[in-house]
This record gives sequence, C-alpha cells and structure tokens, in this order.
Amino acid sequence: MQKLTTEGQNLVNDLSSRYNLSADAVIHMIIAVNNGGGTMAQFNSPELGGGGQWMQGGMTMVGDMFNYGLKNTVNNLCSEISNAISRIQIFPKAPAGTRESNQWWPTDLGVPFSSGAQNNIRYAVFPHRLAVELNGQVTVYDTLDHNIGGVSQQQGGDTSLTFSSQYGTISVATLPIVSGQGTPPPQQTNFAESYQNNYSNPVPMMLEVNTQQSESANTIIELIEKLSQLHAVGVLTDNEFNSKKSELLSRL
Repeated sequence: MQKLTTEGQNLVNDLSSRYNLSADAVIHMIIAVNNGGGTMAQFNSPELGGGGQWMQGGMTMVGDMFNYGLKNTVNNLCSEISNAISRIQIFPKAPAGTRESNQWWPTDLGVPFSSGAQNNIRYAVFPHRLAVELNGQVTVYDTLDHNIGGVSQQQGGDTSLTFSSQYGTISVATLPIVSGQGTPPPQQTNFAESYQNNYSNPVPMMLEVNTQQSESANTIIELIEKLSQLHAVGVLTDNEFNSKKSELLSRL
C-alpha cells in the first residue's frame, strides 16, 4: 500500500468513512488526483463504477454515464482531495528526480511549464524537451521546433501519446530520444474507427447509442455534451467531433 503521512492517513480514514469507500479506493483516487496536479484525474475504481475522468470545474465522466449520483460523488470526492493536496502533505516527501516525487523528471531539466498525467503515464513539458514516465521508466524527447500545446493518450490498452503543436497532432514516438527507452508507437490513430470496432473500451461505450430504441431529443443532446467533453480533453480531434456531432444532430 502507498505510504502516507499521519495527515494523509487521517484524510483517508475521514473520506473512507464519509463516502462509504474502502481505504484502497480512496488512496487510488488520491493518487489519481495527485498525478493530475490536483486539477484532473483519470481513474479505474470498481467502487466508483470502473473507469472515469474528473477535471476541476465540473467535468466528470463515469462508466455509467447517466448515474448522476455517482458523478456527484466522484466530483465531490475529487474536489475534497484536490483541496487537501494544496493544504497538507499526504505522501512522504521523496527526492526530486525519483518516481515517488512530484518532480519525477531528471533534475537538470529544471521546472516544466506544463505537466500532467493520464492513466499510467506522466508527462512534463520543458523548453525543447518532453519528459514522459511510463511504468517507472522515464524517457526524455527532443521537441525540436514544436510548440507543444497539449499532450493526450490514446484510449484503451494503447499506451502511446500524441501532442498538439503548430503542425497539428503529432505522435510522441516520432520525436528524437535524448535519454530513456521511449514509449510504444501509436497502434490506433482514428478514434472513430476505434469507436466502431472496439466496444470493450469504456470511453467509446459511453458514446454508444442504441439505435433499436427510440431516441429522445434530450438523450441526443446529452450525448453531444459528452462528445464536447471528450473533445475538450483531447480524446477527439476537431474532425472526429464535428463528424459525430453532425451525425447525432441529424437524428433530431
């Protein structure tokens, strides 16, 4: 189990009691929010409906997309954890440059101007460098002349990363490696095809519409809202979002 400070253990006990969750589930969510810099989280907890995402400011997605009670629970829990992370030391401090530290990248890179985490991958963006940690292994890439505007992970079992720059959406695997082993190249770049062919993926499943049943206008509007959320966090490209949105609007 993840080591905690005394304050961190007290927080876990308190949240576990008030939200009727196991200590392991609470720790899982604390780690997810902490990895997201206190402003976002990607998690997979059976006690909270499986896979889901949370972003500070009100965007919450859970596997059971119409379970608003569960969404509210996840949003409140993550918000409390985010506030706690800014106030108390939950995990014992680890030396900079180690996996356990929030500053897990090589110390000679300095301070990143952007960092985040998705699932089991963490990343940090520096001038002319991109650091990526996957399963404890850190790879540093040369970003060349790219002005990185955001990093996103392929959905499902694919662990590859892409980033947006002035040249469009680029695979991290195409960048020169400065140090480390590198991350796997993308196996699936067309999210629309993944949506149609891989229903085992919980995120595309949330977009699935049962065309054998009548669809109300409210249902379609809710689905468009979900598409907008996926588009906002970089899961869908502009073209994929506009195409699916048009398809849903045509059903009204």
